[in-house]
Amino acid sequence: MQLWVGLGNPGPKYAMHRHNVGFMACDVMADMHDFGPVQKKFQGWMQEGRIGGERIMLLKPATFMNESGRSVGEAMRFFKLELDAITVFHDELDLAPFKVKVKVGGGHAGHNGLRSIDQHCGADFRRVRLGIGHPGHKDRVHGYVLGNYAKAEMDGLTDMLAAVSAEADWLAKGDNARFMSDVALRMQD
Repeated sequence: MQLWVGLGNPGPKYAMHRHNVGFMACDVMADMHDFGPVQKKFQGWMQEGRIGGERIMLLKPATFMNESGRSVGEAMRFFKLELDAITVFHDELDLAPFKVKVKVGGGHAGHNGLRSIDQHCGADFRRVRLGIGHPGHKDRVHGYVLGNYAKAEMDGLTDMLAAVSAEADWLAKGDNARFMSDVALRMQD
């Protein structure tokens, strides 16, 4: 079994924020792969299903970004999972908009959701980095990350989320390179 976590902030006013792209990825995967109903568990919302023959638990922490690790840690302990069973989908300032990269471990680069998971669980989990681009100056980061996607970005966002969901089988099988390659190919079409 694997635990896939989408990072975001709960509530309708945050729904289309760039910081919530991890939540969006979970929602699209749950829909595309016919996951079960949403359940309130582990200080968040959980859905169970299968991707690529693997049992996947999708978790969206309801703790707000800065406390995401509490929710993830609770689910990890309940299911007796190690860090190699955890995948976190999150926004990434250091990637161009709609680029997708996967890495295992690393720092949090100022991302409070990743920082919280690092503190509660450890750092050696798989990260699916969903590019949102950088606003150009560090003083503008906060407003940019907590701002809504622009209308002009909707097609790119939709295409990226669909590609991530369509190629999620490779993630479930642990083939990060094939996942990234196939997502990139879909994004070129």
